[in-house]
Amino acid sequence: MPYQSQTSFNLLKILDIVFVVISVAFCSLLMLLKIPGMELLGTSPNWLLIWLVAWSLGKSVSQGAIAGLTIGWIYDGVMGVTPSHAFAFVTVGIITSRLQKQKYIGEDFISVAFIVFFMTVLAEGIFAWLYLRTYFLSISQVWSQYQQVAIVSAIITSLWSPIFYYPFNLWQKKFRQLQKKLIN
Repeated sequence: MPYQSQTSFNLLKILDIVFVVISVAFCSLLMLLKIPGMELLGTSPNWLLIWLVAWSLGKSVSQGAIAGLTIGWIYDGVMGVTPSHAFAFVTVGIITSRLQKQKYIGEDFISVAFIVFFMTVLAEGIFAWLYLRTYFLSISQVWSQYQQVAIVSAIITSLWSPIFYYPFNLWQKKFRQLQKKLIN
């Protein structure tokens, strides 16, 4: 690869890293804001989970796991909750990356919304299980609250997922096109 192509390729990688960092920071900020009309029964969209699903589609399992761990730690830091969401987010990152978008789902918003819905239910289920284990509670003590939180969170998060997924997916497509152009 000639020097100018290598420099352009490196700049493109740096630009992609900057985009990822800014998008995670933006989602973290959205987690803290209470914007009118975005809540359903006091539950806001889980923007970091939307980011994780959007990013993990089409990535390797190890990339999904690392992203899940990182996003889980960021979520814990932003929301200040115990127990940690890292295990739930790692699981979501792994499962989402294993879906292999081109085989099972289309490029449409409906597919992504369904994935976000089920991944939110899964993440909330794992968190409820960890909550039970951490505080030594019985299932009946947590079950009714889990049902409401999981369904409401899954609905609101999946409804807002296309708002984030479209520009994120557009960036990833443009990035891949530029990367192929520089390699050839």
